[in-house]
Amino acid sequence: MWGQGEVDTIVIGAGIQGSYTAYHLSKHSKTLLIDQFPLPHARGSSHGQTRIIRKAYTKAYYTDMMTECYQLWKQLEAETNTELFRPTGLLVMGEEENPSFQAMKSTLIDNKVPMTTLTSADMSKRFPAVKLPKDVSALLDKTAGILYADRALKTVQDLFRRFGGIVRDGEQVVKIQPGDLVTVTTTAGIYRAKRLVIAAGPWTNQLLNLVGLQLPLTTLRITVCYWKEKLPGTYGISKGFPCFMRVPSDPDVYEFYGLPSNEYPGLMKVCYHSGSRADPDERDVTFQQPSQDVNLLRNFLSREFPGVDPNPAVVESCMYTNTPDHDFILDLHPDHKNIIVGAGFSGHGFKFAPVVGKILSELCLGKKPSYDLTPFKICRFRLKSVL
Repeated sequence: MWGQGEVDTIVIGAGIQGSYTAYHLSKHSKTLLIDQFPLPHARGSSHGQTRIIRKAYTKAYYTDMMTECYQLWKQLEAETNTELFRPTGLLVMGEEENPSFQAMKSTLIDNKVPMTTLTSADMSKRFPAVKLPKDVSALLDKTAGILYADRALKTVQDLFRRFGGIVRDGEQVVKIQPGDLVTVTTTAGIYRAKRLVIAAGPWTNQLLNLVGLQLPLTTLRITVCYWKEKLPGTYGISKGFPCFMRVPSDPDVYEFYGLPSNEYPGLMKVCYHSGSRADPDERDVTFQQPSQDVNLLRNFLSREFPGVDPNPAVVESCMYTNTPDHDFILDLHPDHKNIIVGAGFSGHGFKFAPVVGKILSELCLGKKPSYDLTPFKICRFRLKSVL
């Protein structure tokens, strides 16, 4: 059994970002992946059966990154003979004058992403179970679909082990000592490495506090709701119903998004892209159903998706770790260049994990990053020293 010792790289955080980073690194060096909880667990942001994968974004650099993400997800499927992606398409619905809706449309057109535009009249014919207001249009990102999240995470971790990677779960990091060799002390051992990657989701700032850095990250508890179809199959994946995103006209309201009934028979997953502030260590202790989010969802579904019962059948939760601009953080520690940070995936990062892992591994190995990382630099924030 592998015990305390020295490796080339340590990755803290075995969610999808940390696991994919460790997988990329394991091809080149001896890599240790540490997580504070026994695996698998549902404490962070990577659990659950499904996520939406899409190219529809308001910011072109995300659409550009997604091209390679699709390729790498497909490569992972082929390498492991495991189905991880199911195409469904993505309906993006919003008022034509809405800047976000127009930006998504422009990004898809500029990147020649296969798509269809639909008026509310077109929608009523093609998707009669959706009742859009007359001033709302839609576009269909034909490349979009569903990622099987739990299966994807396990597949990446299994492949990491196959490449010789070492997993130490159920070990909480209590001390990090920077240096030419970074020393990481956990509740079970002491490990040293030439490089350290911190990709710990909601616990990122707790770990960065150990190395004199705090980032403007906000941890949110998100309500994940499943709604019963009045007529089974109305919004079903087997009936060809797509994933969807509703871009609101009110700038103070976040997007609603949903996936066709699939995970639970006869239940459609529809969520609100925001939540309430929460300490990740107290997420379950203090959890109460946030009625405000549920009411927003209930009102939205009653208006535009009348084929579901307006009371949620299942209510779960997960964590978002948001940056102020909702862009990722992919960068070196300002003072310790062999400590790399991947954080702030803001509830839309799962689909990017193959490329995020590649970028973080490139930063680790001193390679030129495959993408312009200007939008993801730490220096875009005004930081306060915690020393």
